[in-house]
Amino acid sequence: MSSTTRSALVIGGGIGGPVAAMALHRAGIEAAVYEAYASTADGVGGGLGLAPNGLAALDVIGVGDLVREIGTPTTDIVLQSWNGKRLGEFGSPPGVESARFVWRADLYRTLYDEAARRGVRTLHGKRLVAARETAGGVTAHFADGTTAEADVLIGADGIRSTVRALIDPDAPRPRYGGLFSFGAPVKDTGLPSTGGKMYMTFGKRAFLGYQVHDDSSGVWFVNLPHPGPMTVAEAARTSAEEWLRVLAAAFTGDRVPAADLLLRTDPGDLLIAGPMENMPRVPAWSRGRMVLIGDAAHAASSSSGQGASLAVESAVQLARCLRDLPHEEAFTAYQDLRRPRVERIIKEAERTNSNKAAGPVGRVLRDLLLPLVMKLNKPEKSAWQTGYRIDWDAPVSATPHPDGTRA
Repeated sequence: MSSTTRSALVIGGGIGGPVAAMALHRAGIEAAVYEAYASTADGVGGGLGLAPNGLAALDVIGVGDLVREIGTPTTDIVLQSWNGKRLGEFGSPPGVESARFVWRADLYRTLYDEAARRGVRTLHGKRLVAARETAGGVTAHFADGTTAEADVLIGADGIRSTVRALIDPDAPRPRYGGLFSFGAPVKDTGLPSTGGKMYMTFGKRAFLGYQVHDDSSGVWFVNLPHPGPMTVAEAARTSAEEWLRVLAAAFTGDRVPAADLLLRTDPGDLLIAGPMENMPRVPAWSRGRMVLIGDAAHAASSSSGQGASLAVESAVQLARCLRDLPHEEAFTAYQDLRRPRVERIIKEAERTNSNKAAGPVGRVLRDLLLPLVMKLNKPEKSAWQTGYRIDWDAPVSATPHPDGTRA
């Protein structure tokens, strides 16, 4: 059986969209990206981690090294309590490269420019409102009155995906994780280098992550418990100076360097990353000629450290499936390849979120049990996550193997 897909509409021009388009081009499928916003997303978003498996997926389409150049290696994650007690440390398994910390805006611009260099068209101001299947393809209808046609339509339009609602009007909506996120670069932290390690601290009232580079510059992020979801626009009504005061107050009494980092943060550099959300299990990833990738299908909370990496993996795997199979079989194979993995990672991240928002009793139990858990959690046990590799050249089978997998 061989592919009958020759063209694709990719809805959403964030991270997954241009990756999907470049992967489809490698698979011999013409693809263009349709972005709802009229302008590019330069300067939008906070920081994120790209795990080794995400970098490896980018290598498949030849952009891994471009992304490594804009990222900062994070060799290990050190967990500590509010009082500075070390709870554990973990890094990549032996033989697996380090993760990279990147600013989302830098990642976006790198992928956008490389896609354009390869001939991928990105059309702005194209907000999808409907999609209609025809005898030989699918037609996208945009709010500006224009349409576009192709063999398949791919929803890379994020956690509030329009394509997801078109596939299944009863699909679940994003679920708020109880935390709101902020971050910032700091030109001079006044602190010693953390030696490539990212420190993650369970404060009494908030969660702090930070890394200090050899030149004393650094980066921090804070997950602040908040009783209800708040949009970035709503949070922006409060001044950056006031937010920095609120965040500093959340770490009062904690023996961590939050006060120093916040004091040395230029209010103009404060990034409001937004609410931490994930998706409940999405029952239908595809219908007819439409399919979902990335956060539209499987939004893991940022606590997983895998959100962007999973989106990249899914984009590449979908391109493989469409390369080798007619779209109906390709969508089934794609879901078989992806769903077990992403849902396992999402489940583990939910436990991390619970630890971040723990109350007084929960904090005591966490700080007692986590060191024991970390001692048992050898790096090799995370190889299923970070050591995951996509074999681009392996053909995708329409029939699952006896173990349920496909090549």
